[in-house]
Amino acid sequence: MPGRSLTGPWGEALAAAYLRKKRYRIVACNYRTRFGEVDIIAENRKFLIFVEVKLRKSAEFAAALEYVDRKKQERLKTTAQLWLASHPTRLQPRFDVVEIYAPAGLATRRPEIVHWEDAFQ
Repeated sequence: MPGRSLTGPWGEALAAAYLRKKRYRIVACNYRTRFGEVDIIAENRKFLIFVEVKLRKSAEFAAALEYVDRKKQERLKTTAQLWLASHPTRLQPRFDVVEIYAPAGLATRRPEIVHWEDAFQ
């Protein structure tokens, strides 16, 4: 795949469109702090969802979900806490991972999307 400059935003746009189809409301994209970044922040009736998007050509080596290791989870949690401190909500926070498999990179006609709800605590 070409560099992150093209594929990252493409994958995140696919994930956001997928979440909208599931009736999630996108609250923010690419929320950054000095501690980390959350790709997508969305909500449904019950949850405020912090979404990590992982784009890969295939799961041959490892599932994209496996790239969200303990260290990455901690960075996501810290970044989510900062968001919540400045955006109070009654919704329950949740962490999801959206895997996107695009064997032909940007030329992939129908990328496979796998949504892991409540992927970690």
